Amino acid sequence: MRKILVIHGPNLNKLGQRDPVLYGTATLKELDDKLIELAAELGIALETFQSNHEGKLIDIIQTTEADGIIINPGAFTHYSYALRDAIADYSGPVVEVHLSNIHAREPFRQQSVTAGAARGQISGFGFDSYLLGLRAAVNLLDGES
Repeated sequence: MRKILVIHGPNLNKLGQRDPVLYGTATLKELDDKLIELAAELGIALETFQSNHEGKLIDIIQTTEADGIIINPGAFTHYSYALRDAIADYSGPVVEVHLSNIHAREPFRQQSVTAGAARGQISGFGFDSYLLGLRAAVNLLDGES
């Protein structure tokens, strides 16, 4: 069975508590549960991982045996060239996702240094960004994109 790794970056462990106007009131566990449910419908195994530490995100990208990755790099999106390099070195498809529309936020958040290493980016749709990202990753694995 094919497997997708979902990587949640810094501060996403605080979903449901952190700035609910931007990020909603649902928790990371609720997001993971929705992803697991959709993955089962799509016939995909799913692993989720969250860390506030850049090196741990890089380590999991470098060591995963997953066929594809969905990543929300959080604030690392805007400045982590090390994370970008790890994404670029990964052999499978990577889809970058964001809960909020980073292009409609503060100027420093509008630039993604990591997106250029991914196959695509989905942002601004809350939890649906992740669900759309999962569908996109599966389509990429199926050769449909």
